[in-house]
Amino acid sequence: MEFGLFVQGYVGKRAETDPLAEHKALMEETEYVIEADRSGFKYAWASEHHFLEEYSHLSANDVYLGYLAHATERIHLGSGIFNPLAQVNHPVKVAEKVAMLDHLTGNRFEFGSGRGAGSHEILGFLPGITDMNHTKEIWEETIAEFPKMWLQDEYEGFQGKHWQLPPRKILPKPFGKSHPAMWYAAGSPPSYAMAARKGLGVLGFSIQKVSDMEWVLEQYKTAIVDAEPVGDFVNDNVMVTTTAICAPTHAEAIDIAVRGGLHYLPSLVFRYHDTFPRPEGFPVWPETLPEYNAEFVELLIEEELLICGDPDEVLRQCKRWEQAGADQLSFGLPVGVPKSETLQTIRLIGEHVIPKIDTDPVHRTSRFRAGAGS
Repeated sequence: MEFGLFVQGYVGKRAETDPLAEHKALMEETEYVIEADRSGFKYAWASEHHFLEEYSHLSANDVYLGYLAHATERIHLGSGIFNPLAQVNHPVKVAEKVAMLDHLTGNRFEFGSGRGAGSHEILGFLPGITDMNHTKEIWEETIAEFPKMWLQDEYEGFQGKHWQLPPRKILPKPFGKSHPAMWYAAGSPPSYAMAARKGLGVLGFSIQKVSDMEWVLEQYKTAIVDAEPVGDFVNDNVMVTTTAICAPTHAEAIDIAVRGGLHYLPSLVFRYHDTFPRPEGFPVWPETLPEYNAEFVELLIEEELLICGDPDEVLRQCKRWEQAGADQLSFGLPVGVPKSETLQTIRLIGEHVIPKIDTDPVHRTSRFRAGAGS
């Protein structure tokens, strides 16, 4: 199992007391990715969100990833996501950005796409539309066109329901062989099987414990055997996300979690991501989850909903995801925890956890791309 980091420009309540909170959040998360690169993490994912106050101020992730391409050396940088709905980002411009980032990173770019997870965000771009299911039709129409834009000398053009383009040369082309690995952001279990049938990797942003995800991962692995890939190769890959806190001792890790305001992030998730299955009894915004105490943090760890503890404990918790079938475990770190303690988590995981689980020096997606066409 490989390891990643997920950043999204999470500001939270800090802006209530600090006028520079937004800037600090973006700059801190840049430091986290650079430290993850040094610490042996293989992937960093940057979100694209719009209008989501406090939850995610990282809207121009192509600009952000372009900076990180120069600031990092080995880590793969991924769009988590680029939204290819024509009304949000024209597909041709998405294809151009992906190819450009492929050059700037030296084949370290990962193309994650999706439809957006919330009506507040996406329907802002679709005046007159009230049903998020409408976006599925647009995404389905578009996703298979990207490999054609990258690999055809002159793209044959497209006449679809939602966008059109006459034949044109789409430039630049990706760097070297084939094209970057393609992923789909999945927030519900049926999306995993759909992605598998298309040969896409899954960016699993759903908030569930390990045992509840095992059958979903198995379903994906069964379906991808018979994939008819929309791209040049099958990206047999499932990334799952969780929160991680690692400290020298268990007591220190619990203390960081209690002080970190961890209750607020999931409250914002369900404020905006109204396509995610809402757990029974979960409060409706503006009501939020109550602040976590030490007993509740221990319960989250026991229920496998939070990775938290000393390095040995975190290692055991990460291995549970590996046993469940995850190909990549990506940590959403900036959830109100101070920068010094977040950097500590990254370094401790890099020193004590990653070397004991991920022993392959080559990125999984690099192997798939190298085998394209064989």
